[in-house]
Amino acid sequence: MKDTKKPHIEIKNKKAGFEYEFLEHFTAGIVLTGTEIKSIREGKASLVDAYCYFVGGELFVKNMNVAEYWWGSAFSRQDPKRDRKLLLTKRELRKLQRSVKEKGLTIVATKIFISENGYAKLNIALARGKREFDKRESIKEKDMRRDASRDY
Repeated sequence: MKDTKKPHIEIKNKKAGFEYEFLEHFTAGIVLTGTEIKSIREGKASLVDAYCYFVGGELFVKNMNVAEYWWGSAFSRQDPKRDRKLLLTKRELRKLQRSVKEKGLTIVATKIFISENGYAKLNIALARGKREFDKRESIKEKDMRRDASRDY
């Protein structure tokens, strides 16, 4: 019997959790071209410094790096750091656009994964930047959790 279970792909932006305080989470589809989905399925994507912005009422993700697929032809290659359109409902888009106009709020990419039906999805979060003392608190909490897990 052939094992048909697909590997679980989940690429996280760990830096975002340290730099930002997440207020609200959303899951968005991504418009991909060519062999980008194959690269994501191999885990060849990075969300470091990825953020979202609006252009004409549409949401795009910037600085998301999807490496070129090694087996792909030269004709199907795209720029690895190109801006990619995100797919959300109109209600979610309007809510995010209103929120981003507030001072200090931004939209950051937190996780990319492959859904059960095979589509690439991006978790994004409406976030507020942490101040220096907030970051120190986060480090203390992380250290306390690590120590507590060791003591068991």
